[in-house]
Amino acid sequence: MDIGTRLRAVREARGLSQRELASRAGLTNGTISMIEQNKTSPSVASLKSLLDALPMPLSDFFADVEEQSAPKYFYAPDEFTELSPQDAGFGDGAARVSLRQLGNASSHTIQMLHEVYPPGADTGPEMLRHAGEEAGVVIAGIVEVTVADQVRVLNPGDGYLFDSNLPHRFRNIGAGDCVIVSACTPPTF
Repeated sequence: MDIGTRLRAVREARGLSQRELASRAGLTNGTISMIEQNKTSPSVASLKSLLDALPMPLSDFFADVEEQSAPKYFYAPDEFTELSPQDAGFGDGAARVSLRQLGNASSHTIQMLHEVYPPGADTGPEMLRHAGEEAGVVIAGIVEVTVADQVRVLNPGDGYLFDSNLPHRFRNIGAGDCVIVSACTPPTF
């Protein structure tokens, strides 16, 4: 997906200038410009801040606009929607988190994600916050999870459940990929 073009289209549809969006999101006008020109890739946290300023959930930003005539109940791996920028050729070249969404969350009351954090990857320097609750189970690897003032290292089989209004962050501190299956309700992320 072309993140920059999509962000510009959403911003313009809401009648906002780059400066106004930057001010609302706590970012610089230059950052918005670089993202919209696809010269840099936003972190998950930065993209979340931008979309919160619009306001628009990540799930809607990446929603497939096609209407389906029949309900869809099953999804192959290539039918998941990638919610995080994967163009590691842009920006700092750091490993990128993969947040793959099952189905179109804007059509449901729950959002399911298959998350992969390469070694050293995290959700960004800013703590995430959004309406709802989230829960997950670590499938492989290890992850450091910060929720409010608590920090915990989770191993395979460990899980988490918290109010997403609390500031939170995920960071892979291990040598291999960390895989998490998570859910958020309502789908506001």
